[in-house]
Amino acid sequence: MTVTSEQRYGEFVVVRRHEGQDHVAELVLDRPKAMNAVSTDMARSIAAACDALGADRDVRATVLTSSHERAFCVGADLKERNSFSDADLVRQRPTARAAYTGVLELPMPVIAAVHGFALGGGFELALACDVIVADATAVVGLPEVSVGVIPGGGGTQLLPRRVGAARAAELVFSARRVEAAEARELGLVDELVEAGRGREEALALGARIAANSPVGLRAAKKALRLGQGLDLRAGLEVEDAAWRSVAFSGDRAEGVAAFNEKRRPDWPGE
Repeated sequence: MTVTSEQRYGEFVVVRRHEGQDHVAELVLDRPKAMNAVSTDMARSIAAACDALGADRDVRATVLTSSHERAFCVGADLKERNSFSDADLVRQRPTARAAYTGVLELPMPVIAAVHGFALGGGFELALACDVIVADATAVVGLPEVSVGVIPGGGGTQLLPRRVGAARAAELVFSARRVEAAEARELGLVDELVEAGRGREEALALGARIAANSPVGLRAAKKALRLGQGLDLRAGLEVEDAAWRSVAFSGDRAEGVAAFNEKRRPDWPGE
């Protein structure tokens, strides 16, 4: 797959665009010497890249990947943390949170391509995405209680929404690692593919998603996210507000016209 553009954010994060996938951005975790352990600098770069992607109306889908052969991301940089004073840790906390919320709040659909280890904060980055594609090498988990902390990148809130409160409690309390086949069975990942094909399959899914209306995609994601945890009546009001935001858009007009004219839509994106 030919890279047509590349933008680096700091030393450890890259956003790439590929030939034939004009509306798909690949957000690459690129700290291979540390298996993508999230340092303060890396967290800052993830947040900056997400800010830029969120403002780019040309991006209809984002795929979160890793440049490391054996790991998606092993979580927080514990070597860096070991040097922190309590005051350092307090100062660093907003920076760390901004990285995870940056991925979580991206307005377009986001797909994680997980291979190898996705542990602690690494799995939380994947959980912040809308869909997780994993290959057969994937090993996921939230082992934070084994080092005296708790999942702090959204894991205690995002995991129960995926697998239910009791299952999430068992996984968090036991700190156990879950291999790919069981992860798929439990719903920790959404699609399981052959070893080495996770990135390719995730990018292909991104391309299929990006063929649809950018206005519709962003509104659908907003409705899905805001409606979580609400009772049905409140959720339907969220959906109605999202519908009203697209019902009179140029994309809606183009989509209906293209359907009736039996052609592919040319989305205006507004």
